[in-house]
Amino acid sequence: MSSIWHALQATPLFWLAVTLLVFEGADRLSKRSNRHPLCHPVLTATPMLIGILLATRTPYPVYTQNTAMLGFLLGPATVGLAVPLWRNRALVRRAAGPLLLALFAGSLTAILSVTGIVWAFGGSAQILATVAPRSVTTPVAMALASQLGGIPALAAVVVLIAGVFGAMVASPLLNLMRIEDYRVRGFAAGVAAHGIGMARAFQVSELGGTFAGVGMALNAAMTALLLTLWALL
Repeated sequence: MSSIWHALQATPLFWLAVTLLVFEGADRLSKRSNRHPLCHPVLTATPMLIGILLATRTPYPVYTQNTAMLGFLLGPATVGLAVPLWRNRALVRRAAGPLLLALFAGSLTAILSVTGIVWAFGGSAQILATVAPRSVTTPVAMALASQLGGIPALAAVVVLIAGVFGAMVASPLLNLMRIEDYRVRGFAAGVAAHGIGMARAFQVSELGGTFAGVGMALNAAMTALLLTLWALL
């Protein structure tokens, strides 16, 4: 029985199937809760997968190797975001001015807020460099953290936490502020919570998801520019 289990674990399709089934279950739970923030699929699926890996004593490198296809598919999925953007290009073009102002304010606030909190608690320069790019996508954040003298692996964890938290609180917070324009809601989610926030925005509205994608992409560039200027000062 043990040999069968080890052979099954070594099959790439096994862990790929487990990951997809766990996420599907988490997404169904999210739908049944009417997309409650605490039932976000990433928030529930991640600890479930960690539990499965611990229970089966599967090393994380083995898991990542057997689910590499999911990472590869992120490329085509990202390119696919251009489709709704092209459909709504006229709306994006008309809102270019306000979007750029909001982008600058959002990027600067994201950097200053997290670094200010960490500095107030006595964080070192290395930790400040690690958390500064917390509102951009993981590859960009890891590259920026490395260039600034931070810890890329820790930066990836910070980005994940920021994304999940942002996706959880975005809708309730925007509802509390009585902001109903999906362009504004989506752009805010994309700037503050990168890809996870964008995925949440697409669940609510294609228009919101489109502007979230714009926010995510532009925020990566703006954050890189601001942090580069910071490093040169």
